[in-house]
Amino acid sequence: MENMGNVLMQKYEFGKMLGQGNFAKVYHGRDLKSGQSIAIKVIDKEKVLKVGLIDQTKREISVMKMIKHPNVIQLYEVMATKTKIYFAMEYAKGGELFEKVSKGRLKEDIARKYFQQLILAVDFCHSRGVYHRDLKPENLLLDEFGDLKVTDFGLSAHDSCTRVDGLFHTTCGTPAYVAPEVISRRGYDGGKSDIWSCGVILFVLFTGHLPFNDSNIIQMYRKISRADYKCPNWVPPEVRRLLKKILDPNPLTRISMKKIMENSWFKKGLDTKQREMSMSASADADRDISVKRDIVPVLAPIPVPTTPEVVHSCFWQEPKKLDFTKVSSFNAFDIISLSTGFDLSGLFVGNDEKEEVKFTCRKTASDIISKFDEIAMSLKMEVGMKKGGQIKLRKPSEGRNGELTIEVEIFEITSSFHLVEVTKSCGDALEFRKMLKEEIKPSLEEIVCAWHGELP
Repeated sequence: MENMGNVLMQKYEFGKMLGQGNFAKVYHGRDLKSGQSIAIKVIDKEKVLKVGLIDQTKREISVMKMIKHPNVIQLYEVMATKTKIYFAMEYAKGGELFEKVSKGRLKEDIARKYFQQLILAVDFCHSRGVYHRDLKPENLLLDEFGDLKVTDFGLSAHDSCTRVDGLFHTTCGTPAYVAPEVISRRGYDGGKSDIWSCGVILFVLFTGHLPFNDSNIIQMYRKISRADYKCPNWVPPEVRRLLKKILDPNPLTRISMKKIMENSWFKKGLDTKQREMSMSASADADRDISVKRDIVPVLAPIPVPTTPEVVHSCFWQEPKKLDFTKVSSFNAFDIISLSTGFDLSGLFVGNDEKEEVKFTCRKTASDIISKFDEIAMSLKMEVGMKKGGQIKLRKPSEGRNGELTIEVEIFEITSSFHLVEVTKSCGDALEFRKMLKEEIKPSLEEIVCAWHGELP
């Protein structure tokens, strides 16, 4: 273990960094008293306070203390200083399941074992009223014995958080793994949406790739909403039938956890001892009534490494335009919300009725601005102020419906990956479409990854 010369609270020694995200880093650590390897998640308190995620952090702590199961990463202790929050957690030596499946499909027995352990863990969480809401191979770890461990409850929720209709309404998760009802923003059952994610994971275990995948996020959403996927020939018939029941776009008819565990393929080779351990964990959890739900009092600062983050999938309710002096981050759900809407009617508007088009681009914001400056110059258009991620292109000569004005808005997904929206704000629609087709789009081809809502 790489020794960084830092000891936390005179209890845990820091080692090498294992992973990072936007708000935390995870380190390998050692319990000085027992010598046991642990994982130490270090959260930057200032960052989570700044973006309003302190309640989410508290909820993650509360949930992890409620879930005591052999297939869930255990939270041992939570500590805090004025600037950092520390999670001392179970260490999974085998790393992410994602690393295994990224190398290709797994053998049936291995895939079934992981799926069995996943279902037992998720079913236990549901029995405690907890819904993970971000199940994916990156959030499934393996211990030194090759057993699966569910982790990262940052987006989880308790059933007490549902609205009066008994449903959740927060759009969260990872798009390729979320159920269609989550993206629709009409309210969803946390249990049924977790089951869908388990089905996507089962597909990935057997095939090594996602069932719903497309460079165009809107097209991917269409595939998810219709459960439009193709199962390779090597997937056993029993698994295909089970997948069809799990990846049912209608949550009301989607298979339940109970039915999954009664499935003959699922039960094959199931470790009865493990099942008993799962049931025993449930009984132990019922007896545990001393769950601490708040972060411990802030302690004096100590010399620990400066730290950001473990992989957190945070989804904002409202998208924000890019400000070139202060960058705002985006995620795929925000991209979808920038489309013509979740009622799906906008996705099928005829091309001749549209007055906007979007594209994704693997260039920096400044590169995109420079490209539109070039286009404006070639078209003899005036370039307006660039503010809040918006560029205005104006054609001085008036057409039959007044002067043509085009607005270009840039939305940041990462520093080098953007969504760009080109819209006619004033002027003649036919002139706009003609200019877009003959002049603007050809000039943009060298920087465009994919068009969304493409015009003719």
